[in-house]
Amino acid sequence: MTDRVVLAYSGGLDTSVAIGWIGEATGAEVIAVAVDVGQGGEDLETVRQRALDCGAVEAYVADAREEFATEYCMPALKSNSLYMDAYPLVSAVSRPVIVKHLVKAAKQFNATTVAHGCTGKGNDQVRFEVGIQTLGPELKCIAPVRDLALTREKAITYAENNDLPIVTTKSNPFSIDQNVWGRAVETGFLEDIWNKPTKDVYDYTDDPTFPPAVDEVTITFEQGIPVAIDGAPVTPLEAIEIMNRRAGAQGIGRIDVVEDRLVGIKSREIYEAPGAMALIAAHKELENVTIEREQARFKKTVDQRWTELVYDGQWFSPLKKSLDVFVDDTQKMVNGEIRMDLHGGRATVTGRQSNTSLYDFNLATYDEGDSFDQSQARGFIELFGMSSKVASARDQRLGL
Repeated sequence: MTDRVVLAYSGGLDTSVAIGWIGEATGAEVIAVAVDVGQGGEDLETVRQRALDCGAVEAYVADAREEFATEYCMPALKSNSLYMDAYPLVSAVSRPVIVKHLVKAAKQFNATTVAHGCTGKGNDQVRFEVGIQTLGPELKCIAPVRDLALTREKAITYAENNDLPIVTTKSNPFSIDQNVWGRAVETGFLEDIWNKPTKDVYDYTDDPTFPPAVDEVTITFEQGIPVAIDGAPVTPLEAIEIMNRRAGAQGIGRIDVVEDRLVGIKSREIYEAPGAMALIAAHKELENVTIEREQARFKKTVDQRWTELVYDGQWFSPLKKSLDVFVDDTQKMVNGEIRMDLHGGRATVTGRQSNTSLYDFNLATYDEGDSFDQSQARGFIELFGMSSKVASARDQRLGL
């Protein structure tokens, strides 16, 4: 029986080239698996047909949009995940759900190997292969583009010489990865970090320089998850899609960052994540209202570690699973509404209300009705500053 290889297929240059290379180099049959995570663009039936035209013996499309939004984007939202305080894990959070479907397809089609189109410079090779070996330890992994050391120019030439029906051309050299959580753009003239992004780099967001009128939105959360927008019930997928449209129209969520890749190099990346950035801003503010101070301080450490683990391809790791339990526990009281103004590239919180709020008006007010006993402050300050006072007295005695 001929060996079979399941290929993570996007429809782009690298994976289209990979179909032919695998067939030529190994003699194996290639089964292309495209996973719909809300990337939009081409119809997935078109992508499926392209895989067949490029030489795949079978092409399989998995609709994972709801699954991706609910089981992957929402945990990222609950963890306020921003790698290097900037990147909302656009690609990183999508890789585990793609891996899950690749391994499932490998078992369904009796494949021995899973292939992906990643280069040897990026993070995704790690995310795919660590995930695959975790969920399907019996499976082998190959990376045709990396193992052939193909440059983008060589891949384009290969595709043209073999009449592969690809979208990328020499005049459009960007590498783009997108899904419902956001869009990532790299390579081309962006690799010179002095170059300013041009208008054609962006697709999810409009230019915020001349924005439309202020768009006021109210987002309702239950246990850290958006469940309604302006009072209308939404699923997680609908919440992201609606906020992508509304925040994107205001130019919100444009990110230009030089980030530290897992493989040790710095890379210039352009991201667009209007829905993700607006939802994270709202979620953070609701946490400020509903999570106790020490719990909130520690959660920031957990959020950062969670984000680093997912960025580094450790979605299925024991530590990440343990951190999930902590984060979920903190979300029990993250209920209520956040009102925001979307305008000119900014999502600004203008109002908060929650039945599980820790904000006590009578304690906070300086006006009549103040229930805070200010007489307790003097003794608190004496005790709070005691250790510093004693240490300072010693240092002065020793002339330090």
